[in-house]
This record gives sequence, structure tokens and C-alpha cells, in this order.
Amino acid sequence: MPQKLWEATPQIKSKSNLFEFEKFLSKKFNYKPKKNYKKLFDWTIKNPKLFWTSIWEFSNIKGIKNNKFYFPKEIIKSKFLVKSKLNYAENLLSKSDTTKAVTFISENGYREEKSWKELNNNTSKLVKFFKDNKIKEKDRIAAYTANQIETVESFIATSAIGAIWSSCSPDFGTQGVIERFSQIKPKLLIITDRYYYNGKEINVLERLPTILKKIKSIKSVLITNYPGKKNLKQKKIKGIKIFYFNKLKLKVESNITFKKFDFDKELAILYSSGTTGKPKCICHRAGGVLLQHLKEHKLHCDVKEGDNVFYFTTCGWMMWNWLMTFLGSKASIVLFDGFPMHKRNDLLFKIAEKEKISLFGISAKYIDQLKKLNVKVKNKYKLNYLKIICSTGSPLSSEGFDYVYKNIKKNVHLASIAGGTDLVSCFVLGNIYSPVYRGQIQNNGLGMNTDVFSERGKSLTNQKGELVCKSPFPSMPKLFWNDKNNKKYKSAYFKKYKNVWHHGDFAERKSNGGYVIYGRSDATLNPGGARLGTAEIYSVVDKFKEVKESIVIGQKWDNDVRIILFVVLKKPKSLNEDLSFNLKKAIRKDASPRHVPKKIIEVSDIPRTKNGKIVEIAVRNTIEGNKIKNIQALINPNILNEFKNLDELKTP
Repeated sequence: MPQKLWEATPQIKSKSNLFEFEKFLSKKFNYKPKKNYKKLFDWTIKNPKLFWTSIWEFSNIKGIKNNKFYFPKEIIKSKFLVKSKLNYAENLLSKSDTTKAVTFISENGYREEKSWKELNNNTSKLVKFFKDNKIKEKDRIAAYTANQIETVESFIATSAIGAIWSSCSPDFGTQGVIERFSQIKPKLLIITDRYYYNGKEINVLERLPTILKKIKSIKSVLITNYPGKKNLKQKKIKGIKIFYFNKLKLKVESNITFKKFDFDKELAILYSSGTTGKPKCICHRAGGVLLQHLKEHKLHCDVKEGDNVFYFTTCGWMMWNWLMTFLGSKASIVLFDGFPMHKRNDLLFKIAEKEKISLFGISAKYIDQLKKLNVKVKNKYKLNYLKIICSTGSPLSSEGFDYVYKNIKKNVHLASIAGGTDLVSCFVLGNIYSPVYRGQIQNNGLGMNTDVFSERGKSLTNQKGELVCKSPFPSMPKLFWNDKNNKKYKSAYFKKYKNVWHHGDFAERKSNGGYVIYGRSDATLNPGGARLGTAEIYSVVDKFKEVKESIVIGQKWDNDVRIILFVVLKKPKSLNEDLSFNLKKAIRKDASPRHVPKKIIEVSDIPRTKNGKIVEIAVRNTIEGNKIKNIQALINPNILNEFKNLDELKTP
């Protein structure tokens, strides 16, 4: 029997958005509120059209609603609220008064905030700027920026005119940025002049000439200065218009005229990890994202007007997009940029107290770090406003659950959540009705027909298998960019099980309805909860003349994953400290600090299939002592013996 760690009081349940939603359903349909999550969940699965229409109405979405759905046999072709129209930006700019809308805080303590009125005004200015620079509907705007207020304003303004947003955080190396943005051919690049991480200033503008040389579609550049700092100057670049964000001389348009776009209008392009090549460009639809996020924020997180919401994220992670939509619930969002443990281990909790945070979002790795450092928060900070702690990025361990309730706050809703870039939302997450059990995600999301399948497609309970979704949902990607006939799209999610979304997470569904996620079932790296691709590492390593070949895997280590790089060197070369240092330095620069391997180990050969493809999963399974699937497909299976019981992998 799992250990119950927390349960909401009857009073909290009665005052929740979830109960208000039940009462809303009772007025419209033959539904009796019982404060029972399973009953409500079952109703949403049996009545998907009524449920998603009700989310629109309950959330007071601004737009033109048409209650038509298209649910063919092939899930990928499903359409929600067909011919409905809305403007995502209009729904985020849900207030226009002088109360606080967005707050920015840097690692060094610099703070600034913008009211709803200022957010509306600045968005209006940017709308005019974009139009003046001939940015039209469906044009792409790429952002290579810090997590600052100007980025929020740019994102909202982009969606306001029907252009398509795409962002990378400045810790991405130049090559990583080029690989992503070059595929979508943006007209405008928004770039921060610098960023800070653990006290170190990193100049981002130095990378601009290389980016512009490789991405010829960029005609204009908008430079944002890092908050609290003077502009770094950029030399003129032939053929490129360069603007500075804080020097834009634009009049505020009194009211933005929000054009209503189709429900399926493209909103943003996010990127896959790049495991098997260039990152896939996943294009999400505005209506589906808005509907899904409002459901998750209001019903699962119980966020209400005036709440202060914080999520530790960068602009290169889907949680940033998730954070943005909280504005649509009339909540205020708090941005943090930098190293979360700069000068003090409890920096984020100091912010949580001062900013009166009600939803505090972090990664499981961050909780694990706090646990290792024995950071005690509970008696140091008054977290009176804190209602829910969300954890994602990687599975939260049972010990992580223990730590939160022992050292952060006893009476708090701890919601471990899981989904991903693919749906820019969650499959499984929390709710106010159900208890929190040690080591478990509480339940499926409402309307999300999630299950765990065996290899043969059999539904499993209390057994490990593949996380799947058996019915369509509104935040399914609209398309993959440059993907003819949805070939990549279908391969990514529908190749393993016929007409069933295969998510690629190794999971277990418990008999009480809870879920445990054990990590990715493919070769994607996941150190510290950051989902990374191997291809980005290979592209750097391949540039070294000394290296003949390489393979990179994630090794389970200390409740986390660490990156291990194996290299085959050209004779007579051998691995030494200088080469290891140079490899790590280059990976840090051209990919990101997160891609840097913990260990680099020399081997004589790399296992591969008969068609020449290297097999990361086989190596990973070998070092973890697991059985190798399809070993007969390898042309050199004996080489796996070289990866067994390596002394280097037994030490920190």
C-alpha cells in the first residue's frame, strides 16, 4: 500500500476550481458533483466533445466558438472545435489594469515588474514594430533570448499578428541555434546581448555574425539588453537592419485590434531533442494549446485570478510556453534568469517568500540537489501563499517526495507532472481531489485517455511498459515543419502502435490510478531533467581530427543520469587529458554546458547494425546490465563486451 503524504481538506476541495467546474457541468448536463476525480475523469473520456467545449466556456475564452469536432478513425487527422476562431494573445492579455502582471528577477537580485497596463502597451508597440518591418501572418520570428519581460512581450505580440514564434535560450551554442532556426527560415531574430550564469557574464552578440551568415532568411535583428545593464553595441552588418529594444521610438496604439484566427492557427515551433539528426520542428496550434493549458492551470493546478506563478525555466524549454499561458487565467507570472543556487542554495525560496508565490515550479533534479545539500526551507521562509509545488523534467524520486514534505512545506500540494515538448502540456499530473502518494504522479489529465502498454499493445496495471494515449487531444502538434505527408509526425508517435499515440516514456500505472515514470524508453539523454539529443554532441566531436568515431549514452547515476562519451581514436592517437579537456570545451561552447559528458572513455570500436547505424541503446543496456534486444541485428555484437564492467563507470 503506497504511503499517503497529503490530501486536501474538504474546505479546500469545496473552494477549488475543480468543484466549480463540476457545478458548471451540473447546470449544463446530467452530471452530479461528487468531488471524485475518477468519476469526473471517466465522464471526460466518455464525453470528449462536451468536455472540451465546456473548458472553453468555463474559462471564458474570447473568440467565436463553433461546437463542431472531427474525430475520424485515424487520430492524427482529428480536429477540435472546427471553424472556431480566437486570438491567443487577446486571451493572454486578460487584464489591462495597473496591478502586477510580470516580474523579472536575475540571479544577482535585480528586479523589475510590469503591470497589465504596461504589458498591453508594450505589446501594442511591438505589434506596430513587427508590421513596420513587414512581418506578416505565418512569418517566423526567432528568439535567442534570456527569460526576461521583453521576451514575454515579444511572444505575445508575435501571436497577436498571427506570426509564428520559436525560441532558444542563450545557453544553446551557436551550432544548436543554427540547426534549429535554419529549418524554419525566420524573417526576424530577437537576441539578447548577454546573459549571466553563476556570476559569469556571457556575451551572446559575439555569436550573431555566424548565425546571420548561416541563416540567410533573417532580414532584421532586434537586440534586447539584459535587464539592469546598458546595451552592448553591435557593429553594422551589411544587408541587416539592427534595432535595439529599449530604443524603439513607437507610439502606443490605444487598442490592439485582435484578428480572430482559426482554432488551428500555428502558434509556436518547438524542437525535439535531436537524437537521430537535426531537431524536429514541432509546430503547435494556438487554440489547442490555449484550451489544454487553461484546463491544466485552472482545474489541475487550481490557479485563480491574482495568484503569483513561478516556474524555473528557460526560453528553450516547453515549460516556458506553459508558464506564459498562466496570464490567460489572470495570474501574475514571475520570471527568473540565471543559476538557481547563485551565492545561496535557497535563492528560489527567498523569491517565493518575497513574491508571495502560490504555484512554485521546479525540476526534480533541483529537488534532488536540495536534498543532497540538506537545505532546510520550512523554518526559514514563510511560504504562506504557497499552495502547490510542481515538479517535472525527470521523474521525482520517492525520497524527493519525502524531502519536500519534511523540509519545504508540510501542507502543500506536491504535483509531479509529465508530458513534453510533443504536446507542450501534460499527460499525467496532479489534482486537488486525489491524495498525494509517495513516489507517484496522481492521475491522468482530464480528457487524456492515457494508458500503459506492453510491447504487444496490451494494457498494463502495476507493470512497467510504454506510456500511450488512445484518443486525440487538442494540443497534438499541427505538423512538423518541412514534413511532407506527415511522414516524420506519424513515425514519431504512431509507428509503434497502430492509431495510438506512443510517447516514448517508460512508465507504470498503479491500481489506484497513479503513475510512475521511469524515464525515456529511447536513447534520449536526460541529465538533470533536461532532455538532450546525442546528435548535437556528435556534430561537435566529429570536428576533431583525432576522433575516428564516437557514441554517447546516459548512465544512471545517483538518482539522475550522467552523460558518458565513448571515443574511437585514429591510430596512433590515444586519449589524454588535453584531448578530453578540448572535447568538453568544444561541446560546452557549440552545444551547451548541459551536453558536456561527465566521462570520456576510449574504446576500440563502436557497435553498429548491418546497415551501419550505431546503437546507443545497446551500449546503455550493456553498461546497466540489461538484456540486449535484437542483438542479431548487430554486425559486431562481440564489441559490447568491451563496455561491460568498466571501472571508470563505477566512480563519480
